[in-house]
Amino acid sequence: MKKLALILVLLTSSITYSQQEIKLDIANALVIKSLEFSYENYISEESSFGISALYNLEKQSATFRYNENMMITPYYRHYFTTNEKWNFFGEGFVGINSGKTESVEDSGVYDLKYTDGALGVAVGTKYISSGGLIVDLYAGLGRNLFGSDSPIIVPRVGLNVGWRF
Repeated sequence: MKKLALILVLLTSSITYSQQEIKLDIANALVIKSLEFSYENYISEESSFGISALYNLEKQSATFRYNENMMITPYYRHYFTTNEKWNFFGEGFVGINSGKTESVEDSGVYDLKYTDGALGVAVGTKYISSGGLIVDLYAGLGRNLFGSDSPIIVPRVGLNVGWRF
């Protein structure tokens, strides 16, 4: 019981004393018709971890859309600068994604469902206002590792707007 109480106290204190951010990817929402929400928690001034959840609202038949219908992306960011306003970062991520691909067999078109995991990297920059407004821009690529029906490349591109608390 003491160990459980200690773990809960340490977990609560690490969350309450660290800086946290919630963000919405407005570029995906406006251009590609998908929603991506992110949560980021700072470990130190130079590093953070977070998680993003993407849900694609665009129809499968659209000419320009993400291949993934859903994607959960845990990530780790290392910040190369400790400037109060602008920071540059590198990111490593694991993207658990699912969607549909088209396959032509026996003169018919079939939708093949897939679920796969991607490993990738991204780079970006982040602006932090003194009031807590955040704008970050990043781009990167990942590679699906396990499925044969899934796309090989997984993009990670975004323009997030959010709030630090």
